[in-house]
Amino acid sequence: MEQTQQHDGVSYRTLIWLAVAAFSTGIDGYVLAGLLPAIAEDLRVTEPAAGQLMTVFALTSAIMAPILGTATSRWERRRTIALSLAVFVVGNLIVALAPNYGIAISGRVVSALGGCLLNAAILAYVIAQTPIRHRGKALSFVLGGWMTATALGVPVGLVIGQSNWRFPMVLVAVVGAIALVGILLRLPELHLPAGTLADRLRPLRQPRLLAGLLVTVGILCASYTCFTYATLIFGPTFRADWMIILIMFGYGLFSMLGNAVTGRLTDRFTPIRVLTVVLTGLLLNSIIGGLALGYAPVTLAAVMGLAWFFLAGVGNGGAAVPQQARLGVLAGDSAAIVMALNGSAISLGAALGGGLGGIVLATGAAPHWLLAVSAVVLTIALSIHLLVARERTATTV
Repeated sequence: MEQTQQHDGVSYRTLIWLAVAAFSTGIDGYVLAGLLPAIAEDLRVTEPAAGQLMTVFALTSAIMAPILGTATSRWERRRTIALSLAVFVVGNLIVALAPNYGIAISGRVVSALGGCLLNAAILAYVIAQTPIRHRGKALSFVLGGWMTATALGVPVGLVIGQSNWRFPMVLVAVVGAIALVGILLRLPELHLPAGTLADRLRPLRQPRLLAGLLVTVGILCASYTCFTYATLIFGPTFRADWMIILIMFGYGLFSMLGNAVTGRLTDRFTPIRVLTVVLTGLLLNSIIGGLALGYAPVTLAAVMGLAWFFLAGVGNGGAAVPQQARLGVLAGDSAAIVMALNGSAISLGAALGGGLGGIVLATGAAPHWLLAVSAVVLTIALSIHLLVARERTATTV
């Protein structure tokens, strides 16, 4: 009964504050997606320029996560989490109060600096404080905050931002501030082994660790190749805005489901085996979904399209836990740095996916061809994963 309440001393009542912090950073990545016209009008820029508020966040995170992770790797973990969360909150308040586009961009850079370090520090804390046999459930619980944000980000942004696009940014800051108070009051201090920078970076010499980071890039690239342009993919069959909102909300809910399920499976089986099943499922789903959207009658294409999108949500949400658990074991004492590198891989994959999808559409290809592109990327990611997944190490990684 005790294990349902805590993970060897780290209680859910403690982990929930990390989940709330993850929720605030997650929702920040989605909340602006449906508000670009309002942002562009208010800041007197074009909609593509308004979209760079999201791009600069992703690029800053990708570049700075490993740098900040390395620079703070010797710090006490609760202080790192609290400081990075405070910076993240301040950055969002800057955006919410920005009188012009330049200051809004600056605020997004500040929030990205805090957010990328925060996510890496949270994951390193959970991995360090949780034994391997409970790590899947612990990561699932904390990452559940991010998955919930995936479900609520676009709908919340559209609903709250109807009167003013700045309100969602205030909401993100308020949620982050609440999490900060909880972390300062409830989170135990954690001092990770000091070691040298060379010792901490030594895991990066492992081909399997580097391959794991490439798999992260591949999963996110395949996901965002389609997710970024979901409105175009579903446009021919679901024209009303409220339908798209419901579809995106459903995607987030299925992502949460995938996260919860693989959290338990990762504890029961091994991260490599769970990840193999998830990647294979995502690949088959992309192939079947692409054929249905491209060649099935309209009604069947609509049904199959929804099935593809929601199953993709299950797979993309479900890949996070076994991937983080696998990298955590490989990282050892360098967990903080490796989690920062994985955060960069996530941001890089998302940026590559959005760019790749845009290039494909610019050639005049129909939106459903994005699923074929996603399948190619997943084939590469699965091949890399299988290449390094040795049966002799499957029981320990």
